[in-house]
Amino acid sequence: MRILMAASLALLVGTATGGAADCPGNPDAIGTSRTIVVDPREHPRIGSFQYAETLPLEDKEVVLTLDDAPRPASAPALDILAAHCVKATYFIIGKHARDYPDILRRIQAAGHTIGTHSEKHPLTFNRMATARAEKEIDDGIASVRGVLGEQAEIAPFFRIPGLLRGDTVESVAAARGLMVWSTDVMSHDWKRRITADGIVRRTIDRLEAKGRGILLLHDIHPKTVEALPLIFRELKQRGYRIVHVQAATETRLATQTEPKDWELQPPSQSPLPALLASDIRNLNGNLAEQHAMSAIDFCGLPAKAKSASRLGRRHERSQHRAQKASHRRTASARPVTHHAPIATP
Repeated sequence: MRILMAASLALLVGTATGGAADCPGNPDAIGTSRTIVVDPREHPRIGSFQYAETLPLEDKEVVLTLDDAPRPASAPALDILAAHCVKATYFIIGKHARDYPDILRRIQAAGHTIGTHSEKHPLTFNRMATARAEKEIDDGIASVRGVLGEQAEIAPFFRIPGLLRGDTVESVAAARGLMVWSTDVMSHDWKRRITADGIVRRTIDRLEAKGRGILLLHDIHPKTVEALPLIFRELKQRGYRIVHVQAATETRLATQTEPKDWELQPPSQSPLPALLASDIRNLNGNLAEQHAMSAIDFCGLPAKAKSASRLGRRHERSQHRAQKASHRRTASARPVTHHAPIATP
């Protein structure tokens, strides 16, 4: 009877997985407080940044998600997660999985949840044709499975590169039973000139404004890796708890929840169907920085096209200067007309 009651309680509130007390060698670790299990078929799109629903978290609970792995910086990030006994949800780029298979296997061995993030991270999913969206998603999953093996558990979780959502990619994902993850909190840790302290400040400030939620970071950037232990320390001091997320299976039942548990914002507010206009402007304004940071992570204009674009702008400026100089020479070459003085009566 006691076993049955314990199992029922675990389904209601999620499975407790321990915290700092269960983190050997680090009494100051934030740990992972519990695991929740979600069913993508019941909740196909989550993240209040763009969708009506988000994860059913309690106050001051955080789900850590890491995009674009694996890359070399992912290795020290894994060490930090292990030292703090934190479980994360990874969104893996297929090409990176093939480039750094050993790091991906480390992610799997550490017990983190593995979702996918397309094959090459193109920033065009919001206007992509169905066939290409299907190929990007399918190839990304195939690359991860090719490294981890056919029997490996790959969560049916997908994050759209750049959060550039659209009806086509969402339909393609739904047809494959994938849960599309947006986010609740963005730290903009991919910005070129941001510091580790800046990442920490943005993360904490924005989490405090939300009170709970999905946190999006990129473990491929050294400054993010530097910020991780500082973020964990701040979260623990402020009473936050880390929650691990897994996908429901035939033998792993979804955590029981109520519809209201999936609402981060009050029901009286209309959910945002897409990015806020200001967020779109910010994303567009920083796109050039993203291109410069990583030609793989942000697959926009090829380098040659960007060089040609710069050359074109230089040529236009050169032409403009030449025209101004020509006007000055023409003006100086004009004959001066002398008028006779007006006679006074």
